[in-house]
Amino acid sequence: MNASPSPQPPLWHALSTEQVLQALDTASGGLSEAEAARRLAIHGPNRLRPPQQRGPVLRFLLQFHNVLIYVLLASAAITAALGHAVDTGVILGVTLINAIVGFVQEGKAESALAAIRKMLSLRALVLRDGQRREIAAENLVPGDRVLLQSGDKTPADLRLIEVKNLRIQEAVLTGEAEAVEKAVAPVSAEAVTGDRANMAYSGTLVSYGQGIGVVVATGEHTEIGRISALLEQVEEIATPLLRQMAQFGRWLSAAIVLAAVATFAIGVLWRGLPPDDMFMAAVALAVAAIPEGLPAILTIILAIGVQRMAGRNAIVRRLPAVETLGAVTVICSDKTGTLTRNEMTVQRVVTADRTVEVSGAGYAPTGGFSLDGAPILPEDAADLQAIARAAHLCNEAVLREQDGEWRMEGDPTEGALLTLAHKAGLDPVTERDRFRRVDSIPFESEHRFMATLHHDHHGHGFVYVKGAPERVLAMCARELGDAGSQPLRPDYWRDRIEELATLGQRVLAVAFRPTSETRGELIFEDIEEGLTLLGLLGISDPPRAEAIRAVRQTQQAGIRVKMITGDHGVTARAIAARIGIGDGNKALTGPELEALDDAALRAVVMDTDVYARASPEHKLRLVAALQANHQVVAMTGDGVNDAPALKRADIGVAMGMNGTEAAKEAAAMVLADDNFASIAHAVEEGRTVYDNLRKALLFLLPTNGAQALVIMAAILLGVTLPITPVQILWVNMVTAVTLALALAFEPAEANVMRRPPRDPGEPLLSGIMLWRIFAVSALLVIAPLGLFLWEAAHGRPTDEARTLAVNALVMGEIFYLFNSRYIHGSVLSRAGLLGSRPVLISIGLMLLLQLAFTYLPPMQELMGTTAISAEDWGIVTLAGLALLLLVELEKAVWRGLRKNLGG
Repeated sequence: MNASPSPQPPLWHALSTEQVLQALDTASGGLSEAEAARRLAIHGPNRLRPPQQRGPVLRFLLQFHNVLIYVLLASAAITAALGHAVDTGVILGVTLINAIVGFVQEGKAESALAAIRKMLSLRALVLRDGQRREIAAENLVPGDRVLLQSGDKTPADLRLIEVKNLRIQEAVLTGEAEAVEKAVAPVSAEAVTGDRANMAYSGTLVSYGQGIGVVVATGEHTEIGRISALLEQVEEIATPLLRQMAQFGRWLSAAIVLAAVATFAIGVLWRGLPPDDMFMAAVALAVAAIPEGLPAILTIILAIGVQRMAGRNAIVRRLPAVETLGAVTVICSDKTGTLTRNEMTVQRVVTADRTVEVSGAGYAPTGGFSLDGAPILPEDAADLQAIARAAHLCNEAVLREQDGEWRMEGDPTEGALLTLAHKAGLDPVTERDRFRRVDSIPFESEHRFMATLHHDHHGHGFVYVKGAPERVLAMCARELGDAGSQPLRPDYWRDRIEELATLGQRVLAVAFRPTSETRGELIFEDIEEGLTLLGLLGISDPPRAEAIRAVRQTQQAGIRVKMITGDHGVTARAIAARIGIGDGNKALTGPELEALDDAALRAVVMDTDVYARASPEHKLRLVAALQANHQVVAMTGDGVNDAPALKRADIGVAMGMNGTEAAKEAAAMVLADDNFASIAHAVEEGRTVYDNLRKALLFLLPTNGAQALVIMAAILLGVTLPITPVQILWVNMVTAVTLALALAFEPAEANVMRRPPRDPGEPLLSGIMLWRIFAVSALLVIAPLGLFLWEAAHGRPTDEARTLAVNALVMGEIFYLFNSRYIHGSVLSRAGLLGSRPVLISIGLMLLLQLAFTYLPPMQELMGTTAISAEDWGIVTLAGLALLLLVELEKAVWRGLRKNLGG
């Protein structure tokens, strides 16, 4: 039978080795070179095909497909129509800068698939024509026999046919920290990826032992290839800010058009003014009403947020992601490496008389032992020393310090046992010299234990055994305690095993047996019975201390944290409970999730915080179900398996140090220190960014509203325009942008992490804010319009009256800038008035610009202004101060109403 591509490949893990070999038509000596070449022509190279990408020109043009940019382009068209080439150039320059920034950011994001493609190993050892040959991994074909050994990266999806102590680290696919023991026997057809013990998947790492596997899938047909395809198919979600700004832009554009049309109609039909003059007046109103600086302010606020986050180890790859973090209502986090250290650690030692807790985490031998909370010295506990010695001697791993860091080579569980021995004060070189190893029985899945034979220098021999607790218990007749060797108490030990398992810890049993020095070989009959049990070891991947604190902080901020992992349910529940996620009793497993349709999943997803045995498809469904419940979802992760969900989530957060390139490229944000706590800082910055954006809107819109109202009032009253179009542009592009920019630097308000996330459906501008925009717009009109009419009525030249009106408007804005620092709180304090250097600097700069606007001859010629007196400056200053006090009075009224209404 010839191998050929199939749209529905067999469930290789459910077939016997004979069935696999027959289906792939491969002989014991492997494929012939001729047959391999034929299959390579059919299946293609063992690499991921690059997806079709949009060209750079199209990608650049699409940067302009944004309602905010449309507002800018409309502003440019209007200023061009008015003949103001300089202003048009400035607006178009802002547009171009925005497009370039977006173009560069998007280009980085599109390298996600390239990162996944790099995960295929470059070389592979195969059997062909009966000979071992090293070939390029991309030349592997289905049916090839691949030889694996410790340290190899699996080059394709393999069905294992021979194993010798083979363990493979699959965290990159399943999220499990512990290397998985491999076997050759078929498993259930319904087994999820993490339970397919007879499979070795492309991109996973061989951590121990040897094996031979037959290639069953290459390139895009591998598990990594399937995830790559998922990543291509994932639809990215618009961020809350972009959705709100798009809606706001449409609303604002419609309002401006209606106001301009109404102004034209009123002037022509009611006042009987010439259509040409009214057309220019309508254009002037549009120029006044459109906040030309808003898109630039938005970009600058986000960019400042990016800089602040970078200083706190959160690297943002897409600008709108900054604000999205402030709207997050749910964080879905992978367990391994994100909430935990991804380093196995012995956390409990159980002897015949006591349970000793072990402190410290990871492979660094720092930490100690305690009993009922009281520290104990290992040299004072003979039983603890005996267990640590056995764990050290019956071990194949190597632990060494290099450049100040402790590095482990071998199986992670055995590495944890070496760290325990170090903590117990045992010197590895001394112990191996004192108890020289003579023989060993390596760990095999069939017997589920490892045994070693040792001789000391005093004529004694010892056999040490470690393995699965139920297997080792069956081999023991006695136990070692404070009273010496006693008959074994099976019920006592079974209860202790259950306690450790409930804590989510992997349990190992350790036993020994004395023997004669003359014995030089270890056989199964020597250890099948009659051993003495030394104790049990509880081992787990401990949670990060900073992750526990960060989870608590995010929960206090009203954010739900959900853990999604490939681990088993018991482990997932226990780790989640220690971190503070869920109630420790409820977890939804992958098979249970698969049995739910989308509607049923939406119903349970809000009440379940722990998900076990989850695959990439499960994570995608969970994120989609949460979004269907109107949640703003952040997904954290570090493995290839996380990449599709990272892209689908409202914001994907990848780990920068231990995360795969695929995860980092698919994410919107990368944590440089892999610290879950950085997420809490990022959420705080995100909320601050949103607050500052609303403050900028609350400042800019009344400015534009006041300018538009001045023109409308002049037409309704039938008087000369108090402010000319070029003066309007001056206020918009220089005054408003300069002052509003200061609000981008506002620090976080005191209660920013003590309030719940805002409703994703909440409008960008609340009812109170809309009221203030209209109220301040009206208040800002009073001084410039009133002074203009007063001065004109008293015979003052139009240029002087207009100069006074513009300065009155600007002075009102300067005082209103103080009001805008706090949306609801009072600014009448030293901190409120003098606490922001950017605000004070921007005001000083603005005053200098207004002096130039008023007194410099070139500006007078360009802007149509003239000099005004000190008395005039006093009048406009008092008008601005009155505005500040009136807005603070309005805030106080609203605060009183909210307090009385329980808000």
